[in-house]
Amino acid sequence: MCGLCGEIRFDGQMASPERIQRMSDCLARRGPDGAGVVMRGRVAFGHRRLKIIDLSEKAEQPMVDADLGLTIAFNGCIYNYPELRRELEAKGYRFFSTGDTEVIGKAFHAWGKDCVKRFHGMFAFAIHERESGRVTLARDRFGIKPLYLSQTPERLYIASSLPALLRTGDVDRSIDRVALHHYMTFHAVVPAPLTIIKGVRKLPPATVRTIEADGAFEDEVYWSAPFGLAPGEESLTADDWRDRVLASLKTAVARRMVADVPVGVLLSGGVDSSLIVGLLAEAGQTGLTTFSIGFEEANGEKGDEFVYSDLIAKHYGTKHHKIFVPSNELLEHLPGTIAAMSEPMVSYDNVGFYLLSREVSKHIKVVQSGQGADEVFGGYHWYPPMAGANDPVGAYSKAFFDRSHSTLGEQLGDGWLADDDESRAFVERHFALPGAGDPVDKALRIDTNVMLVDDPVKRVDNMTMAWGLEARVPFLDHELVELAARVPAAEKLKDGGKGVLKDVARQVIPHEVIDRKKGYFPVPQLKYISGPYLDMVRDALSSQAARERGLFRQSYLDTLFANPADHITPLRGSELWQVALLELWLQEQGV
Repeated sequence: MCGLCGEIRFDGQMASPERIQRMSDCLARRGPDGAGVVMRGRVAFGHRRLKIIDLSEKAEQPMVDADLGLTIAFNGCIYNYPELRRELEAKGYRFFSTGDTEVIGKAFHAWGKDCVKRFHGMFAFAIHERESGRVTLARDRFGIKPLYLSQTPERLYIASSLPALLRTGDVDRSIDRVALHHYMTFHAVVPAPLTIIKGVRKLPPATVRTIEADGAFEDEVYWSAPFGLAPGEESLTADDWRDRVLASLKTAVARRMVADVPVGVLLSGGVDSSLIVGLLAEAGQTGLTTFSIGFEEANGEKGDEFVYSDLIAKHYGTKHHKIFVPSNELLEHLPGTIAAMSEPMVSYDNVGFYLLSREVSKHIKVVQSGQGADEVFGGYHWYPPMAGANDPVGAYSKAFFDRSHSTLGEQLGDGWLADDDESRAFVERHFALPGAGDPVDKALRIDTNVMLVDDPVKRVDNMTMAWGLEARVPFLDHELVELAARVPAAEKLKDGGKGVLKDVARQVIPHEVIDRKKGYFPVPQLKYISGPYLDMVRDALSSQAARERGLFRQSYLDTLFANPADHITPLRGSELWQVALLELWLQEQGV
């Protein structure tokens, strides 16, 4: 888990060491254990390292394999690297390090870009071939590891965060109107390749991009999970599906224990993280360290779920750390949270993960986390209405979208509304793709491949890496997701959602954690904005920078300021926090 950056020139110029250094400095918190730069004329890579596997300097990056003529910059973890190494050694390859970075390079040499299909893990990497001058970029199946791009006919910049690209001083910083439409409508989800900044794009998940020396490039999408039963699965019972999911989840959790340092768990007290703890305990893991966080109440809404995380910690005898954040400390750390965002992310979870990661990083370098279970196994409230829907796009939009296109037109300033209803059109295109006929499966697919990537997964990466902490997500093991895609929708929707996963949980963890109302990461102060929080957002949205930008109509802002608690989106989000967060992020990045 690290940060990478690079510059590739197509105009005959040399890459700039100064630009690489500025990008690398911006990524320093992602990799506090080491730094390196490799310059090869028109191509330069920078890297910040967090030591998790092969703690020696033999695994330093960017890694140069002189024999193979390859230079690699890599962020992530390949969990099956020991097996791949043995396979490559049988083919005659010899290794000078003991980690996964060198395995990626030699796998690329052996199998070309198809090597990614063999990787179990999370990754973003860039490989430069000395002889051809070609550069290959790749991102894991769920975009767990980020990779941002800025390309012109003259050059390409790459980095693990969007702000690092802005540090080059050579990127179009104007706001993308289509991305703005998604941010305001698609619950702050801006699908790849877009970002809110017009001059920056992101490599889509499950994609390999091959870039020739002249800048021409070609993308290949190397993975997708087909929905629906596979041949022979028609007669499987609920117990059969439960047993298959349990076996696959055990494998996914075990894979993510691969490390040369201890691995802990972020324990929210929900079914998903509790199940990870239970499976690790079943597998014989002792001395497991777990972490939970809570906030002050606001407007009568409770700010923690300690009763459930305490129950699991006590049941399994973990070394549990319970972190309570008073309101004044929450306010103090909001600027740091916003600065850690690669893109503006509206979820209240961000500050929770930011502060949790700060405390966790004092004890440990790697944790497992429960993100992805709701999207993969059907845990959200908008999935049941999709069952049998005659208008799947309409049903999904009604449940998930923050506002309609016409309403957005009344809220955005002059010139900022996209010409068409871009968010609905995006959902229509995605729902029309082959491979998911059932309306529920269409919703699960878009949420797993799009929403999950650019909301929960990005949130966890940004907030943990702000403190040099690596987060691993077993519910996004691609083999587990492939299995879940074949589980009938009825098995996922039963029992109030995530039915098959609850069946699994009943085999492992105490029922009190399972048979309760679904929780979420509560930060009530950001939902019911008042007092100093209201002062902060009013100041940002009334600033000269905000007035000059003119993103929002003053009449809309005045309505939000008058009574923030009256303006809550269908997904329980504050409209005021949504618009304020965007402005605060833009100001933080100097846009």
